[in-house]
Amino acid sequence: MDTSAPINLRYEDIALGAEFETAVHTVTEADIAVFADVTRDHHPLHIDSGYARSRGFPAVIGHGLFGLSLMEGLKSELKLYEETSVASLGWDEVRFKAPIVAGDALRVRFRFVEKRPTKNPGRGIVVETLDLLNQRDEVVTAARHISLILTRQAARDATAAT
Repeated sequence: MDTSAPINLRYEDIALGAEFETAVHTVTEADIAVFADVTRDHHPLHIDSGYARSRGFPAVIGHGLFGLSLMEGLKSELKLYEETSVASLGWDEVRFKAPIVAGDALRVRFRFVEKRPTKNPGRGIVVETLDLLNQRDEVVTAARHISLILTRQAARDATAAT
């Protein structure tokens, strides 16, 4: 596994099977509360520690979509596609496998599993499988992410246009 990720990968740079891991983020109750405010999902499991404990959790728990969003954020900090990303085409096979509890130290481990060209020679599609892991190496969220990124042809076209 590579922990020193390259930046600005283009389609041709993607090596199937290459694996990366992000830095750790320790989730706070404040993180979860801000996400609740932004998404307007104020279920007591996310904002009331007494209620969360009454349901068997040691503290408030994060929304499933909080975990998914954190996966993208932590991955973005690696800057793999900082200037080469065109669009996120979506997330598939998202599974919330365990609760995200305030105080958890989370990181993302991901691997390139597919890639294919598009009709546009300046763009290619890349698929990653990702796991959000807690401090006990338990997978709390798993998913596949599909990205549209630039090819080297796009760089040549941009140079020719100037």
